[in-house]
Amino acid sequence: MIGFIGLGIMGSRMASNLLDKGFDLIVYNRTRDKANELLEKGAKWADSPKELAQKADIVFTMLANPEIVEKLATGEEGFLSGMREGALWVDSSTVNPSFSRKMAQEAFTRGLRFLDAPVTGSLKPAELGELVFLVGGNEEDLEEVKPYLNAMGKSIQHLGENGKGSSMKIIINLMLAQNMAVFSEAVSLGEALGLEKEMVMETILNGPTAAPSLKLKKDKILSNQFDPEFPLEHIQKDLQLVSISAFEKNLAMPVANVTKEVYALAKQQGLSKKDFSAIYSFLSNSKTE
Repeated sequence: MIGFIGLGIMGSRMASNLLDKGFDLIVYNRTRDKANELLEKGAKWADSPKELAQKADIVFTMLANPEIVEKLATGEEGFLSGMREGALWVDSSTVNPSFSRKMAQEAFTRGLRFLDAPVTGSLKPAELGELVFLVGGNEEDLEEVKPYLNAMGKSIQHLGENGKGSSMKIIINLMLAQNMAVFSEAVSLGEALGLEKEMVMETILNGPTAAPSLKLKKDKILSNQFDPEFPLEHIQKDLQLVSISAFEKNLAMPVANVTKEVYALAKQQGLSKKDFSAIYSFLSNSKTE
């Protein structure tokens, strides 16, 4: 049986795809209501992470930040204490690489195995089973979980030892955050200069300077409706993970840190739960709907 902990925007859809592919699933979430649809589809419920781990052969986690991962892994009723010797933990949470290595060591000292396997893609790819898994860890362990990853995603990249999956993930999210902020600022300038917003966006998006991912946010910015696919508070958290990692490597990243604070200011303006493309609303001083 597969255990899945963390049923937010991403985790709930990943778990649903496992069920749809016929895998037996037991789930846990701090808020049980988020599990209702999965339970109706046939998933089993665990009253604690430890109980889940006692009944699962492999445990997947998809949680909001390193602090929550560590609490549910090692705290009272944590799942690591319930896992059988030799069992495998796959963490798909977005965390900093040094934290992944710390959790790998925690697992190893308990006679367990560990893969860091964060994903690229947001709500819709998660729903469609089109995520890309970025994996760090033992190749034999990866082979064991490939059927489950293939049920949730379209591609698997093995990047090396533990921590390398998380490394690539924060690099990708750094670019994602910066691209969106720069694009939003450029569109805002165009509007201030009297250009029509849609025309500015079309010109940029069809030119050589725009990242392909920006096209996915076009309609949100045009309509000023930012229903969350990737909440702004999460991208700002990821930029903090970038900052931590750069500090650990004695690397100056002034642009990354300025970008992080821009998103932090947007959070303070009430955009925390909106999609991260709502950074446009903050930079253009427009009202969201």
